Amino acid sequence: METFTFPVGYYDLHKTKIIDYQLNRWHSLGYARLEDMREAGRRIHGLDDWKDVMIDLAETAMADGRVLNGAFYYRAAEFFTSPDDPDKERLYWRFSDLFYELFADEPFERHQVPYEGVTLAALRLPAQAEPFKGTIVIHGGFDSFIEEFYSMATTFAAQGYEVIMFDGPGQGATLKQYHLPMILEWERPAKAVLDYFDRDNVTWLGISMGGWLCFRAAAFGATH
Repeated sequence: METFTFPVGYYDLHKTKIIDYQLNRWHSLGYARLEDMREAGRRIHGLDDWKDVMIDLAETAMADGRVLNGAFYYRAAEFFTSPDDPDKERLYWRFSDLFYELFADEPFERHQVPYEGVTLAALRLPAQAEPFKGTIVIHGGFDSFIEEFYSMATTFAAQGYEVIMFDGPGQGATLKQYHLPMILEWERPAKAVLDYFDRDNVTWLGISMGGWLCFRAAAFGATH
């Protein structure tokens, strides 16, 4: 199973805080080289520059054989690309294809969870150590992809946890395939996931706005 190194510290990479945060984000999750994010910070003057600079870094990484970096630089490029830009869809699928090619031999399972006439994209990573410590369910916030959290998932799995991740409405493959918008009632997709995997005693980890969504799910009965 792939292992990741999580850098310590937050770096001053750009004067604009949202750009600075995003550059730190990919580095802190173990997917980006610090020198690449420093270069991006020097070259990006505003959000209008973001896409082209990140695509250039992605293509350079791919040419160098650094597929992990390249995949996540395409993801980074997608992040600030406007929804009405056709590149947004292309960048998503480029990232997704590279991710699943790169990790084709990893011990996770891909699932499609039935949900209100469509399906939710999910990944399950079995515990990779004993004793078994339980199940952790992970999802993100407003515009996340479950693949972003794979470095976290492998860390938990190596410690004996089963990890289940899913894209709810408004997120990742669920949004791209079915165009489901984000919803307030997060207990609906949460219950679908618990029912599908037949789990009723889990640790729930919501990232970013997902921290609020997971509390909503628990409060309004995402149990079976």
